[in-house]
Amino acid sequence: MKIILFDGFCNLCDKSVQFIIDRDRNGTFHFASLQSDTGRKLLQKYQVTEEVTSVVLVDNNTVYVQSDAALRICKHLTRPWNYLYLAIIIPKRVRDTVYRFIAKHRYRWFGKKNSCMLPTPEIKKRFLE
Repeated sequence: MKIILFDGFCNLCDKSVQFIIDRDRNGTFHFASLQSDTGRKLLQKYQVTEEVTSVVLVDNNTVYVQSDAALRICKHLTRPWNYLYLAIIIPKRVRDTVYRFIAKHRYRWFGKKNSCMLPTPEIKKRFLE
């Protein structure tokens, strides 16, 4: 099972989850917010540090964070988005620097919600909580 943990208060993360759902035609991904009980339990189980506050991918008991998570998610999306996975050849240090810069400024640039998003009934079954 592939599980995406996301910041449920972040507008960018919310839009990203919606973007992924629209382009994940096979229903590959399941979702949980980092703030949910499920999210916190998975973070603890896989010993993900509290410094990770944006996106985490749990893929068959392997955890990916930062740019590795984002690119591995892209790998499973419809064309042309799956081609973004090719950016994996860029050195991780460079990719993660860009990722951390965006993550650091995401609330200022995209805003913050007062509560986590509520999925529509059609996609609710893909959310773990």
